[in-house]
Amino acid sequence: MMVSKSNHSSEEELINLLKNKKETFWSNASLKPYHTLEDNLAIPIEDLHEAERLLQRFTPYLAKVFPETRKMSGIIESPIRGIPSMQQILEKRFQQSIPGNLYLKCDHELPIAGSIKARGGIYEVLKYAEELAIKHGKLTKDDDYSKLAHPEFKQFFSNFSIAVGSTGNLALSIGIMSAVLGFQVTVHMSVEAKEWKKQLLRDKGVVVVEHDKDFSFAVTEGRRQCQEESNCYFIDDENSKDLFMGYAVAALRLNEQLKKENITVDADHPLVVYLPCGVGGGPAGITYGLKYVFGDHVHCYFAEPTSSPCMMLGLATGKHEDISVQDIGLDNKTEADGLAVGRPSALAGRLVENMVNGIYTINDENLYKLLALLHNSEGISLEPSALAGMYGPASIDIQKQLSRMYDSRFSNATHLVWATGGCLVPKEIMEGFVSKGSKYLREED
Repeated sequence: MMVSKSNHSSEEELINLLKNKKETFWSNASLKPYHTLEDNLAIPIEDLHEAERLLQRFTPYLAKVFPETRKMSGIIESPIRGIPSMQQILEKRFQQSIPGNLYLKCDHELPIAGSIKARGGIYEVLKYAEELAIKHGKLTKDDDYSKLAHPEFKQFFSNFSIAVGSTGNLALSIGIMSAVLGFQVTVHMSVEAKEWKKQLLRDKGVVVVEHDKDFSFAVTEGRRQCQEESNCYFIDDENSKDLFMGYAVAALRLNEQLKKENITVDADHPLVVYLPCGVGGGPAGITYGLKYVFGDHVHCYFAEPTSSPCMMLGLATGKHEDISVQDIGLDNKTEADGLAVGRPSALAGRLVENMVNGIYTINDENLYKLLALLHNSEGISLEPSALAGMYGPASIDIQKQLSRMYDSRFSNATHLVWATGGCLVPKEIMEGFVSKGSKYLREED
């Protein structure tokens, strides 16, 4: 069954489509040329380069305490991989040619936490650890940071605590990194969080507080409890500049990877990036960085579940975090647990409201179908939320938009689907995902 996508002519029509959980495409009329934005960016680009320098300072430490990072000398990065078989399947399935070449950005393979959240979450924990150690005279930026692996530092950090609210993957990145450094860590998990993620955190020595409400409640409650404690640092997924910059560093790394693959990005060779979106910090941070690196030659599209289109709702109405999916009657319940967010980030939407090309929604059944198709065609296993971007290259709405802009040059496009998580999913659960997607596919025939 072909995914039905709808464009819209009014805000009222869009909200009606979202209310009825229709798979919907929204084109951003507020998109502006990057050169008109770069002199007045809310976060200076120098902060992006400083974030990259901080991560470089920590490479000796990371290589020492996380053996899986040694082959990359302590750099936390994922490969890009061509997926030509999946490209053919998408073309056949949606009866739509995909001009150019399709690649996967394999953030499901990111070391330590196995998801895109390893970027922002680990960066913010490391930044806080560095600030504390420097403030207390235990570290200078000229030191070999491998010294942080000594027991005295673990003892020092144990005097401080870190808290976060999460649907799952951010909790994993922050919980694992904080616990290894020695911090006391508490994660507030929303009702969508999977049991295996909770157990993995507990196995790492993290305190898990379970809530029977959604992501926004978990964040609010985590923030409140942290404020009541001395020496508690709250990592705020709805408002954190540091999380945002940790994600943005990915753009600098991607630029180098594309060069190594001899992939050109310029006026004749557009780069189109498809990003699953929950609260928005990850895709917005990456978009912010990509626009700095590639300017108007990169085009970014966010993808959300039909039950949780919080960023589309916030941007389309201009209300940002002042509107939630519950306000229009949606239940915010989706199998894409990492994207089960009812209210968008107060920070992220405003930072990229003139940068993101558009947003589309996709339902859970289609996520599972794409999951099974990718597994069968390329041998790549992702969790359901990570498939949200996979429809984008076949979207007729997106293709029409870009074809008008590039004409025949669109055949030179590079399409990059951002895979956000999956490698830590237990084998039996992943087999269940594939089985469920295969069942949906059989039911089509």
